[in-house]
Amino acid sequence: MLAAVLGGCGDRPEAPKFKLTDVSGVDFGKELNLTDHNGKPRTLADFRGRVVTVFFGFTHCPDACPTTLAEMAQVVRELGRDGDRVQVLFVTVDPERDTAEVLRQYVPSFHPGFLGLYGDAEATARSVDHTAGTYIYDRAGRLRLFAQYGRGAAAMLHDIRILLAS
Repeated sequence: MLAAVLGGCGDRPEAPKFKLTDVSGVDFGKELNLTDHNGKPRTLADFRGRVVTVFFGFTHCPDACPTTLAEMAQVVRELGRDGDRVQVLFVTVDPERDTAEVLRQYVPSFHPGFLGLYGDAEATARSVDHTAGTYIYDRAGRLRLFAQYGRGAAAMLHDIRILLAS
């Protein structure tokens, strides 16, 4: 009987499994120093306490950029009140065309809480890894997940819920 009781002590529920690519502990994506579409300097530290998604693109992108922003808007809507604890950042890789005014018109058209970020060529080059994927940070500001383009809103919603709960 004692063996059965002690044996049960080791059984713990498994931690939820991510559907996206877990990149916890990687040695990149630790800083971001850009300006938002309202002219305010921003770093990742500005968003501590929130799950942050970072997507690199440009406003003239015909498919991946608007699709990703629309999926993120769907995720934030489906989270309900928890959506206020998620910050979506769209970083332009074309700062010459994607001025603050262009970003101010484009990015919030998907969701009013989304921010467009830009920098000069040097700042953009330091921050950019232009893939068609989205980087997702936990509430402590640590890069945790990479969502490849095409994974869809459901997988992002699932994993963001895990990050919000932790």
